[in-house]
Amino acid sequence: MTDQPQAPAAPAWVERGAERRQPPTLLALRDLVAAGSRVNHVVSRRSGLTETELVTLEHLSREQIGPAEVARRLEVSTAAATGIVDRLVSRGHVERRPHELDRRRTELHITDSGRGEIIGHLMPMFAALDRHDASFTEEEKAVVERYLRGATAAFEQVSGPVPRSTD
Repeated sequence: MTDQPQAPAAPAWVERGAERRQPPTLLALRDLVAAGSRVNHVVSRRSGLTETELVTLEHLSREQIGPAEVARRLEVSTAAATGIVDRLVSRGHVERRPHELDRRRTELHITDSGRGEIIGHLMPMFAALDRHDASFTEEEKAVVERYLRGATAAFEQVSGPVPRSTD
């Protein structure tokens, strides 16, 4: 007898043909995930960026990271990350700057052009999400946040946590 942990029992709706028996919250979450996965594809096509270039701009819109961190987050080689960054720099969307504390390192900074590339395409979604969020009470928002944080943790059972900066 082994001491292997038992896999959790599969919900009944996992069976073939039973997907639509999921609770409405899970169906809505599936719809959200599907819609979200289409957003990057559509925005990258409209902007003329690759999806990896767009994801890189999204990371840089949240924080300054270096090329090695771009490679780690995108799960690509440092050479591939350098190519992605070079293309973004050539388009004027990203600038390379010396790291403030360690001048041997390089930080990547999103430019106004890069930020505008993201915001311009996503503003209708941002405005609609802001209006939708404003329609909830603080108590409802707390429940929605708890649900979404739990759903994120469930996703991370497969993908692992979102990489955080180590720069």
